[in-house]
Amino acid sequence: MSNTPTQQILDFVRGRYPQAEIDETQDIFALGFVNSLFAMELVMFVEKTFGVTIPNEELRIDNFRTASTMAALVGRLSPTLAVA
Repeated sequence: MSNTPTQQILDFVRGRYPQAEIDETQDIFALGFVNSLFAMELVMFVEKTFGVTIPNEELRIDNFRTASTMAALVGRLSPTLAVA
């Protein structure tokens, strides 16, 4: 299994919702998987896993809708990480 930021984020989300078939482009907010608590867990997961600090101006829902957008955020905050 790939260890890219996208895959790690997908693994985290799928771990919470193992019955769901979620891919990197699906909007987890629109699918109803995210409540306010899980949104904060996503932020903490991304910061801890990838060693980044998400500035307040980046705490926008559009940065967290899909695994791909979260991985792109990680890439912007830590350009040394390969985003795929």
